[in-house]
Amino acid sequence: MHAGLPIHRLGRLSSPQLQFPPTYKLTGPGEPKHSYAAGRLVHHSFANTTNKHTLQRAQRMELETNSMPEAPEEIIQMLPFKPAPGQFGPEVRDPGLWVWRVEKMKAVKLDPSEVGAFFNGDSYLVLENRGEEGADLHMWIGEKSSRDEQVACAMLATQLDNFLGGDPVQHRQVQGYESPEFMGLFPRGVSYKEGGVESGFRRTQGSGTVQRLYQIKGKRNIRAKEVELSWSSFNKGDCFILDLGETILSWTGSQANIFEKQKVREIASLIRDTDRHGKARVVDTCEGEEPEEMLKVLGPMPVLAESTPEEDNKADASNTASLYKVSDATGSMTMTKVSEKSPFSQELLVRDDCFILDNGANGKVFVWKGHGANAEEKRVALQMADNFIEQMKYPRMKTQVEILPQGKETIIFKQFFKNWN
Repeated sequence: MHAGLPIHRLGRLSSPQLQFPPTYKLTGPGEPKHSYAAGRLVHHSFANTTNKHTLQRAQRMELETNSMPEAPEEIIQMLPFKPAPGQFGPEVRDPGLWVWRVEKMKAVKLDPSEVGAFFNGDSYLVLENRGEEGADLHMWIGEKSSRDEQVACAMLATQLDNFLGGDPVQHRQVQGYESPEFMGLFPRGVSYKEGGVESGFRRTQGSGTVQRLYQIKGKRNIRAKEVELSWSSFNKGDCFILDLGETILSWTGSQANIFEKQKVREIASLIRDTDRHGKARVVDTCEGEEPEEMLKVLGPMPVLAESTPEEDNKADASNTASLYKVSDATGSMTMTKVSEKSPFSQELLVRDDCFILDNGANGKVFVWKGHGANAEEKRVALQMADNFIEQMKYPRMKTQVEILPQGKETIIFKQFFKNWN
């Protein structure tokens, strides 16, 4: 998702398990900690010492200081592997969808038959290049991926972003909380599988002795997730796929919604066409009509749980947000709140700086990179955004982050500004 210098521009954003010490805690006279949302002007500054970074007293604020994270170069040295140059060839400049799995410090391009299946112990790079229309670079982080792998993914994203001239809009996608844009890249659906490179857990994809169970759930963004091979995983409100290798059983619960019913057949066909290379049969079945081969694997069917009521559709997401400027114009990096309420004036975005737009209440944080911002500002902007997420206590594994070069702004970003030109 995020690029720039390795680690620097990703920080904690890429690595839910990578624990850097907090850099600051905000307090104010008579006010609670972590009070960005209270609408006060916040101005941070920090200076370097020989071996540690310490926080100076902030304007109008008291700061409880801790040591800053180790320099990214030191973190890189601790990795059991080092980045290899030349990971990406000129073909990535052509329009198309490119997917790589991170294996130690190597980006391994997926075979087309593997695209759309993500192992929860791995991290992936997904590039959608639309030619003259632009490009989006996604970092997908599995819920069980290791710290080292997430750092490696960040470094490879940096390398790919630099190779493409820093033009892609970058996104971090975390398993289970992917954006609709990301899900839309895979019209045949996304499936999660257990295992990963480091665990060495790679189940055979050929026909034969295979037994897996997938749950199909959702309305708008429907996902297939591998679940325990047991009747206890079933309920009446979802659809399931029992993959037996040569036979793929598509099962529909009596209370499943129409979207799940449509998607379960697509996913079953996807497994047949990719994992089995077309050498399997798909059998459609429904609750109460379970075939013998299904009962042979799962045993007699018990009374299934009722459908779990889905949350009511939420009202339109609030556009309430805050805008922060990141700059080193004074000789040390500062982050200043420039507006506490949207819609903002577009003139607030100065081309020589970087900005952080906080819409964390709705699970979004944006980093805007001005054309004239220097490399240090770009690096620290993302690192401060990462710290910002932690200080605001936003759920890191549920917060989407976008990095937007000037001129590549998305509609979602522009909606926070009035009369965008």
